[in-house]
Amino acid sequence: MVTVTGQEERRILVKDIRIRPGHLALLPDARFLLVGGRTFRNRTEDHWAPNAVVFSPSGTPEAEFCVGDDIPALVTDVTGGIWTAYGDEGIYVGHPESGAGLAGWNTQGRASWAPEGRLPDHPLEGCTAATEGEQVWLVWYSGSSKGGTFLTRITPSTGDVVSCPSPVPGPDGFAVRGNRAVLTRRDHNKRSVELVRAELGGTTWAVTSRRRLRVPGRVVKHCGQGRDGSLWLRAGNTWLRIEV
Repeated sequence: MVTVTGQEERRILVKDIRIRPGHLALLPDARFLLVGGRTFRNRTEDHWAPNAVVFSPSGTPEAEFCVGDDIPALVTDVTGGIWTAYGDEGIYVGHPESGAGLAGWNTQGRASWAPEGRLPDHPLEGCTAATEGEQVWLVWYSGSSKGGTFLTRITPSTGDVVSCPSPVPGPDGFAVRGNRAVLTRRDHNKRSVELVRAELGGTTWAVTSRRRLRVPGRVVKHCGQGRDGSLWLRAGNTWLRIEV
């Protein structure tokens, strides 16, 4: 794993990876998390196979557990909480937390948060995720006739949950700072994204600008993550930082 801070580059050799990683996320105290997007149920022993591993700063595995099945979006918060949004296969496969569409976890693999009826509709597919300070944003869409794409803000310390319709259907990237946000949608198999800026007025996000952005490489699904007003977008072998 390569960590870049300013002009300094640090490399860690990570061994004993027994999953196929789909997500990398940082944890407090220089630890990090690798998560595979899929898992499976061992019906003989009646448990779900681990697909998340917590590593020490030196790259040694510390814990492994399951955080649900079919995970297109994952982010960690400032306290080390793990937040997941699930795809349709995970939602309907029978895993209890995946079935709710969104979930929160701790680094021991215990579920710490569930929607419990506080969403405007039932999720069908997770899109992307972001954090701002202690708050977590999960972006998802519903497949029902009254559905659409929603931006859900969760405050873990209070349990407060607020959802608003997204100004962009199915974004691949999202970052927020205060009442402003930036969202991106990729062009399939092309080196460009649609870059949309929006502002929140009351409970409604309104688009303030929209343009096509040329990027250095192909943008594939689930390559965007927002951190404190910065959208980190992977295009080919390059990371782009887009400020809100």
